[in-house]
Amino acid sequence: MKKTFTSCAAALLLAAAVPGASAQILIGQSADLSGPVAASVKETIMGSQLVIDQVNAQGGINGEQIEVIRMDDGLDAKRSLENSRVLIEDKKVVALLLNRGTPNTLAIIPLLDKYGVALVGPSTGAMALHKPLQKNIFNVRSTYQREAEKAVQHLQTTGIQRIAVVQADDSFGKDAMEGANKGFEKAKLKPAVVALADRNKPDYSVIVPQLTKANAQAVLWIGSGTAVTEGIKALRATGSAAQIITLSNNAASGFIKELGSASAGVIITQVLPYERSFGHPLIKEALALAKAKGQNDLSPALLEGFVATKVLVEALRRTGPKPTRAKLIATLNNFQYDVGGGLDVSYSPTDHTGIDYVDLSIVSDGRFKR
Repeated sequence: MKKTFTSCAAALLLAAAVPGASAQILIGQSADLSGPVAASVKETIMGSQLVIDQVNAQGGINGEQIEVIRMDDGLDAKRSLENSRVLIEDKKVVALLLNRGTPNTLAIIPLLDKYGVALVGPSTGAMALHKPLQKNIFNVRSTYQREAEKAVQHLQTTGIQRIAVVQADDSFGKDAMEGANKGFEKAKLKPAVVALADRNKPDYSVIVPQLTKANAQAVLWIGSGTAVTEGIKALRATGSAAQIITLSNNAASGFIKELGSASAGVIITQVLPYERSFGHPLIKEALALAKAKGQNDLSPALLEGFVATKVLVEALRRTGPKPTRAKLIATLNNFQYDVGGGLDVSYSPTDHTGIDYVDLSIVSDGRFKR
């Protein structure tokens, strides 16, 4: 890539941290800006900021400028809760956007319900945010369960029988594992081994021998950021050539960069169209805005931020001048919107599902390929 996502995102974060004198619509985001998934989060923020900047340059929404107040939680659920409290109680944000992490998002649900604040496009595919219905969470992306199920089915269709799983020992890992189990059941297989991993500091000296002892032909690695990249490197250091597949929370250029030479052939599920499908209306729109800022490449993480923010902006536009928390939620509960190329997002008081889309990409030459 001609520019790194990290450097561009750093500039956007700095700009977002300076309150705009004319900002009249405040949106909040708590996410990992410094911890294990920071590389992915910064790409998501880049995509989000493309939308915000375009809207503000065109005069805002109903004449009102938007400002996103972003706070770093390091992927720690307790910090997410405190950040969200500050954003809601002190900063008086109208809504939250793109909060990252399953435990982190689950932790703030009581706060959302207490104050009647919408969280749009949480950057997690946790089924617990879909069923039972969370009245103040409006999902945009597909679920981890759908991704994990498809991952196992894909491996089975290529003739692979011995599939191991590394599962983050947290709510995210347990959730995705339910989908993986559905995939195993449909494929009439059982996992070669299921190795549990600490969310932030996995013990690879325990995990990797389990994978090699099981003679795994493939490994479904359910985890986030460096917890996955370092594990893959440790597995490759043993000489294992097992096919690696992981979920869309790792679909970021920063993830590939962290993997380095170990990235070749890694499969990553995606929840939006391939970012190099240049004829797709959504991709054309995002790429045009990115190029205007000197960024010539997209990533799946960037697209997720882009799409979620498009949904929020459109809902704010339909809500009318001086949007309140309650008015925005009322708008979202009667909402249908094509984000581009027939990708529909629709919500009702009984369904906050979002886009049901899952595909696969393989890493080659430092890029996502189809």
